Amino acid sequence: MLLELRAENYAVIDRAVATFGRGLNLLTGETGAGKSILIDALALLLGGKASSDVVRHGAEKAVVGCVFEMTSGARAILEANGIDVDADEGTILLRREIASGGKGRVFVNNQPATVGVLRQLAPELALVHSQGETLGSFDEAQQRLLLDRFGGIVTDGVAEAYAAWRGTAERLRELESDEQDRLRMADLWRFQAGEISSAGLKDEDEDAQLEAEKRVLANTERLYTASMSAQELLYEGEQSAESLLGAALKHVQELARFERRFEAAAQQLAGAKAAVEDVSAEVRDFADNLHAAPERVDEIEERLEVLDRLKRKYGRTLAEVIAFGVEVGTKLAEVENRDAVLAELKGRLDADAERYRVAAEAVAAARVAAAGRLEKMAEGQINDLAMKTRFHVRVVAERDTTGWTAHGWDTVECLIATNAGEPLKPLEEIASGGEMSRVMLALKVTVEDEVSGAGKRRKKTVLPRTLVFDEIDIGIGGRAAEAVGQKLKTLSDGQQVLCITHLPQIAAFADQHFLIAKTERQGRTQTEVRRMEQGERIEEIARMLSGAKLTETSLKHAQHLVETSR
Repeated sequence: MLLELRAENYAVIDRAVATFGRGLNLLTGETGAGKSILIDALALLLGGKASSDVVRHGAEKAVVGCVFEMTSGARAILEANGIDVDADEGTILLRREIASGGKGRVFVNNQPATVGVLRQLAPELALVHSQGETLGSFDEAQQRLLLDRFGGIVTDGVAEAYAAWRGTAERLRELESDEQDRLRMADLWRFQAGEISSAGLKDEDEDAQLEAEKRVLANTERLYTASMSAQELLYEGEQSAESLLGAALKHVQELARFERRFEAAAQQLAGAKAAVEDVSAEVRDFADNLHAAPERVDEIEERLEVLDRLKRKYGRTLAEVIAFGVEVGTKLAEVENRDAVLAELKGRLDADAERYRVAAEAVAAARVAAAGRLEKMAEGQINDLAMKTRFHVRVVAERDTTGWTAHGWDTVECLIATNAGEPLKPLEEIASGGEMSRVMLALKVTVEDEVSGAGKRRKKTVLPRTLVFDEIDIGIGGRAAEAVGQKLKTLSDGQQVLCITHLPQIAAFADQHFLIAKTERQGRTQTEVRRMEQGERIEEIARMLSGAKLTETSLKHAQHLVETSR
């Protein structure tokens, strides 16, 4: 859900802030007041194309920003793009700056980002149906998602089968292609595998262990002297630590016979004496095992040289060298057993392909059945909105492997004829932006009605949480306008809706009503956005009914419209 939208020095807006709520958010105002400017600002935040023309005259840059509720999908997109997300944060902040010189910057959660990230987020956060275009557009993928949501069609099985088939096909392609190159590489792989194998690597820490042993052997004399000196001070000497502690212990034990508080001290001294004896024994054993062994040093240096050479060629660590050897061995096995591997992969590919065909055929059949129901229901909804149309959902199966995808082999396209005698055409070819918005509204209402009627039996396809309709009411009035308002209200029961309207019949249905007004201050025109309370709403709807001059009749009519909408 869109929580807040801000704009500074954007077009005729000096500074405007709109705080939206759940349900139906309607924006009204005089023609030319700048209502669509806010929608254009939101479009920029969803990855729309920017232009320095939007910077307010005299300003260095325009800044637009918004706050959406965080979703799991948005969180995954941010993490995939390396943008930090607070685990406890329930919102996502988008900001875009457009400089008067044409350059711009994008920030997500106050971290630098790209327009590409905004475009990835757009389908997850909002879908804007504006005059002349549909942002995040209602393309083939969106039309397919809409049909799948309507029909409760789940494509998980197709996706799993496709992933298995594609993985097998890729392995087979790699094995079959560049055969000569692979055979030439086999000689190199054999040499590499032999060199690593002959080194007899077993422990990935062998180099560290040898370095430690080398340090000891290189300092045998110093270590022996240190060991014997420690032994002398700890145990052997006349004034050794062990003898001094022993004497002290006898005196403290004598004290403890008469004063119990020295019992603990006696135990501590006894422990210290035992520790000294243990250390002394360990030092003595270490000294006894120290032997000057020049030949062993030479062996270690030769071994380390072998290991270093392997690390320079095959990995930074012995673990990486060992892993490289395993990889090379696998490649050699594939080359040497190519015919057997090819036969196995071809058999697996046939099985994977058959599994995909079964899953895709089932999805295709479900889509065809759902398309028949959707087009009839949607056509009725569209014609309720002062349009006389024919509507058709075309599902075409591309059964050749070139048409296989993770969501099936079908292409889904919505076709419409808005006038009698005209052929069916794709939705994007509808000339009127108002007609496009009304068609989208009817489709959304149709799908949401079907989904809500199915209850919890379906796994819902995720669609945008916020729907935006720009001037959906062009060319309609009267009962058709009331029907549009009712459908917007119905749609807003399940997700947030923002809509710009000129019609009082639609404005009466608002859960939140915003007035967009143009004012003049210090010789400059600017647009302001203000949420209206109930009394102000009545006056605004009355103005929409009768014009600038309010009358008692228009106020009563406005009150009646609001009460009726409830």
